[in-house]
Amino acid sequence: MTDPFMQKVLPAFLVFTFFCVNTYSQEFKITGKVVDAVSEQPLEATTIYAESPKDSALVAYTISDEIGSFTLEDRSGVKEVNLFFSYNGYKTKVMRVQLKDHVELGTLLLEEQAQELKGVSVVGDRVPITIKKDTLEFNADSFKTRPDATVEELLKKLPGVEVDSDGKIMVNGKEVSQVLVNGQVFFSNDPKMATKSLPKDIISKIQITDTKTKAQEFTGESGDGSSKTINLTIKEDMNKGILSRLTAGDGTDERYQANALFNYFNGDERFSLVAASNNINSSGFSFDEIYDMIGRARSGGFSVNRDGGFSIAGLNFGFGQGITTSNTLGASYANSKKGEYEITGNYFFSSSDSYNDERMSRENILPSGSFFTDRESSFEGNTMSNRGAADLIFDIDETLRITLAPSMSVNQTNSIDASSTRSSTENDGLLNENENLTSEDGVSRNFSNRFDITKKLDTLGTYVRLFFNNGNEQNNNESRLNTVSRIFGDNARTDELNQNTEFEAENDSYTFGVNYRQALAEKLFLDLTYRQQEDKNSNVRSVFDLDELTGTYSRFNSALSSDFLFKTSRKTPSIGIKKDTEKLRLGLDMKYQFSDLDNSEFLRSTSFSKSYKNVLLNAYANYNLDKSKRIGVYFDSYVDLPRINQLQPVADVSNPLNVVTGNPDLEPSVSRNVYFNYNDFNWKERTGMFVYFGLNFHDKLISSVTETDEDLLRRTTYINVDGNYNHYGGVGYSKEIKKDSTLKVKFNFRPYFNLQKNVGFVNGQRLEAKRNSFTPRITTTLNFKEFLEVEPGYSVTVNSTQYNLESYDDINFTSHNAELKTTLYWPKNVIWANDIRYNYNGSVGNNFDKDAVFWNMSLGVQMFKKSATLKLLAYDLLNQNINTKRITGQDFIQDEQGTVLTRYFMMSLTYKFDQFGGKKSKEGNRFMF
Repeated sequence: MTDPFMQKVLPAFLVFTFFCVNTYSQEFKITGKVVDAVSEQPLEATTIYAESPKDSALVAYTISDEIGSFTLEDRSGVKEVNLFFSYNGYKTKVMRVQLKDHVELGTLLLEEQAQELKGVSVVGDRVPITIKKDTLEFNADSFKTRPDATVEELLKKLPGVEVDSDGKIMVNGKEVSQVLVNGQVFFSNDPKMATKSLPKDIISKIQITDTKTKAQEFTGESGDGSSKTINLTIKEDMNKGILSRLTAGDGTDERYQANALFNYFNGDERFSLVAASNNINSSGFSFDEIYDMIGRARSGGFSVNRDGGFSIAGLNFGFGQGITTSNTLGASYANSKKGEYEITGNYFFSSSDSYNDERMSRENILPSGSFFTDRESSFEGNTMSNRGAADLIFDIDETLRITLAPSMSVNQTNSIDASSTRSSTENDGLLNENENLTSEDGVSRNFSNRFDITKKLDTLGTYVRLFFNNGNEQNNNESRLNTVSRIFGDNARTDELNQNTEFEAENDSYTFGVNYRQALAEKLFLDLTYRQQEDKNSNVRSVFDLDELTGTYSRFNSALSSDFLFKTSRKTPSIGIKKDTEKLRLGLDMKYQFSDLDNSEFLRSTSFSKSYKNVLLNAYANYNLDKSKRIGVYFDSYVDLPRINQLQPVADVSNPLNVVTGNPDLEPSVSRNVYFNYNDFNWKERTGMFVYFGLNFHDKLISSVTETDEDLLRRTTYINVDGNYNHYGGVGYSKEIKKDSTLKVKFNFRPYFNLQKNVGFVNGQRLEAKRNSFTPRITTTLNFKEFLEVEPGYSVTVNSTQYNLESYDDINFTSHNAELKTTLYWPKNVIWANDIRYNYNGSVGNNFDKDAVFWNMSLGVQMFKKSATLKLLAYDLLNQNINTKRITGQDFIQDEQGTVLTRYFMMSLTYKFDQFGGKKSKEGNRFMF
């Protein structure tokens, strides 16, 4: 049967997009070829851009291809343009061109720039895009955004760049792993710290490169190309002064938000301070006047998370579900002097209180059929964290660098979880039930450090590097378990547990080694590396039963207690060869890993030792077809050692309905991965495309073995199994269309798939589950001048799970997500925003909500020369927000629904204050509420 949702929503979305995309006006085309004036060699990646003579507004731009040819095609109402030709190291060429259907300019000669004249304003400052050897650079002012937009909104305007609802940034299919400000870390490596808090109007350039470590930058090595780094360059006249934001809001249902940001810039020195407090599942670090509290993130993002809980700068807020009240204070300092030092440091304090009521319905698969588990729970918990980190780089001279990166944190948590669970079958009805009350109180302390010394031995790339890393963690936890289990049927009984567990763990890890690179020829290198990692984990669990006579937990339970010392030693020599040219990057590494495991259990006076040897290969090949096309193939392999809880042969009875015991005979698992990608962006057509797929194979993967008795009580342990895999892939296509200055359209189509096979054992029988999913996603952004922005989107996810058991049917389910975001800038100084999402999950059980319309609305009025914004926010306007989802596992199908934020209204005031170079911002003081 055809899905009625797809019959109605998808065609409407496509018709709307098609209508807007095909609203064209008169076109123009300018063609030609750019070459060196002396050698007449083509100049690939020359930027050709047209500006209006009247106001220097950008009309269109393009990039020349590998033979220097270009086609500048667009639509505009202007009669003539100033046409610029810009190439790095060459004089910018300018000419006046009358626009026609087709203008052929022939061959244009560019002359080399003898030297840059200081103090002279050059038109090159306005070049919208520049392609250098390994850097793509955008001019921020060339891309119009709404008033008071953040950097995140600016990034969405850049060709080839996508930002999803969680704030994750992709550049033509590759994820951005860090965003720097003036080449320095901004608070943390989390990109969203900078993109969501900094305003667009202070940014001069956006530079995009392959991610490199500081050590790779120093030695001139290339990054592996797996991710991207964005560097934000602050405008020179704004790089000395103060930028501050203050946000406060009060709402119905006792909802509130308050956050503040202070930045001091002084050239290469920066000091930043952030503070936030709210009970709306927000980090508080977003300073977007339109959407800062509108709740666009959906599952564990930087900003609002409808499911509850989030993380930022290495800190976790909440427990991942429910509603969280959080308080945060952070400070960051950065300073550098080229050729001498670079210093960054940050400190964060956070506290949170969370609660969540959840219900779950689960079908558990057995060879003989299935049984059903229903669970209701109520959870409350709070956290308190302190974290400090620094990154210190000292260049002793041009050939010697010392790096030190310490980090410390202290985290305190306490929680209480009450649950009621019932298990039944269709034929026999209710077979068992459990009432469980668990309280926990714990503290963890962490210290880590990275230290290395790099010495360059020549100018060809030869170097030697010594490195030492350590990580030290202490965990102390006390938990109290009070549970009652009732077993029905022929062997009816009631089991009670009333226990107090004290848990102490110390985990110490030390890694040291040396890396030597020898230049064999120009751009050809031999790498020799030795790496050794020593881990020691001590784990003491003391379980005490309640003494009913004394009312104290004084009866030591030796059967459930343990005292483990687990040591691992990994010694890995490796040899590799690398070739690194502008067009081609090749690499091959072979590692021989020696692993030694020693495990001692002192309560039972048992111990065992094991040794393993593995040959591991890593290889990659990257080829740049031209300045905008790249193809890459990667292969790697690695070893995963068993975790302590998987090895410990001591029963964990925290869930009496499923008692888990480790297996000391487990062996390490070996994974082998193959990855392919292709990236292309056509500047002439404004189209981007990427293709990727990965194949992951796992040998001796650690998997669960479960035995379920006639009372539906389960006992689980672990074994090594073969046959597991995880394959994935996808395609991305983007297209930008412009109708002069009236309409701009950005279209994205991204289908992706995932194929998994999980192997386990249930009641002695091998259980194989093949899970396949396919998700096509379409999004469009339409900008009508600076008046209206419309962003529709739609995705559907088709899931299929197939089991090898003939007695069990395959599982198929589909979920739909449609969205529409609008922002209207009318009348003057008024901003009206809507974020509407429709979610449909028709496969969940009848006791769960299947669909909902989630609608947030914001109405803002800018006052006092745009220095203040008064805003009314309606969150979940229709009061339909839900958190329902279906998941499938190796041996189960589960529906669950938890507590979410529901409808509230909030009035907020925003005020900003900026002062640069001793002068206030042209728009006056600026603050944010």
